[in-house]
Amino acid sequence: MAASTPVAPAGGPAGKHPAPGAPEDSAPPRRRALLHRLDVRGAPYAFVAPFFIVFAAFSFYPLVYTSWISLHRVELATMNVMEWVAFDNYVALWEDERFWNAVGNTITLGVISTVPQLLMALGLAHLLNYRMRGSTFFRVAALTPYATSVGAAALVFTMLFERDFGMINWMLGLFGFDNVDFENNKWAAQIAISTIVIWRWTGYNALLYLAAMQAVPRERYEAAAIDGASRWQQFLTVTVPGIRSTIVFTIVLSTIGATQLFGEPLIFGQGPNGITGGADNQYQTLGLLLYEEGWKNYQMGRAATVAWVMFLLLVLVFVIQRVVRRAASRRSAPTRSTAS
Repeated sequence: MAASTPVAPAGGPAGKHPAPGAPEDSAPPRRRALLHRLDVRGAPYAFVAPFFIVFAAFSFYPLVYTSWISLHRVELATMNVMEWVAFDNYVALWEDERFWNAVGNTITLGVISTVPQLLMALGLAHLLNYRMRGSTFFRVAALTPYATSVGAAALVFTMLFERDFGMINWMLGLFGFDNVDFENNKWAAQIAISTIVIWRWTGYNALLYLAAMQAVPRERYEAAAIDGASRWQQFLTVTVPGIRSTIVFTIVLSTIGATQLFGEPLIFGQGPNGITGGADNQYQTLGLLLYEEGWKNYQMGRAATVAWVMFLLLVLVFVIQRVVRRAASRRSAPTRSTAS
C-alpha cells in the first residue's frame, strides 16, 4: 500500500498560509516598519507644515522682500523699476527729524497706554476672580471693547475729545476748566489716543490675567491666610508671583502693539492730519510715518526702511529684556545660595 504525501497549497509553502477567516497581511515587514517610522517621526512635521507654509508665504517672504526694497529707490507707481542705493535710505532716515520725532511719540504713547492698561487689567482681573453673582456677564462685558472695531472706537472717542462740542470738554467746563484742544496739543492728543488704546485692550488683558489667577493653587492662599496675610498681601506675595509668566507675555504683546500703533492716531486726526500725526507731527508714530512715506510721498523704498527699523527696534527691546533678566538672575543667584 503506497504512503500519501502532503501537498503544499498553491501560492506558498506548507504552514505559511493564513488560517481561513483571518485577515491577510500582504505588506512586507520592511515596508510596514518604514510606514510606522514615517507615522511616528513624520506626522508631527505634517501637522505643523500648514502653519509654516502660510508663514513663509505671508510673513517670511514679505520680510525678505521688504529688506530688498529698502536697499533701492522705488516709487509706488513703478514698483518694477528699482534703483540700487544700498544703505542710503537708512542714512537718510537716521538724519530725518521726523523719524526721531516718530520714535519719541511711539515710545511715549506706548508707555502712557501700556502701563496704565496692564495695571488696570491686573486690578480688574483680581476683582473678577472673586466669587460674585453674574460673574459671566462681567467677564463678557470686559471683553466687549476688544471685539469693537478700531475704527468705530476711534470715531466715538474722537467725538468725545472734540474741542468745541466734545463731552470731555463739557465735563471739564462743569469744574471751571477751559476747553482743551486735544488734537493740536501734543500731550493732550497723546493722552486722548492712549485712552482709546487703554479702553480697547484692558478687558482682553484682564481675561488673560484672570485665567492665570484661576490656575494658582488655592492652598497657597490658605497658607498665606493662616500666616496672617491680608488680601492685599496675598495679592502681592501669591497672585503676582503666580502669574508672572502671563504678565511677561502681556508686556511683550503690548510692546509689539505699541510699536505698530496706527489706526487710533490715523482716525483721531480726521483726514490729512491723521497721516502726518497732526499739523506738527505731534502724535505721528512710526506706523504713520511708514504710511506717509509709502502712500503719500510714494517712496516705497523709504517706507520699507521704516518697516525694517520698526522690526529691529523690537529685536533690540527683546535683547535688552534678555540681558536685564540674565543680569537679575545672576544677581539673585548668590543671594539664594547664601540663604540655602
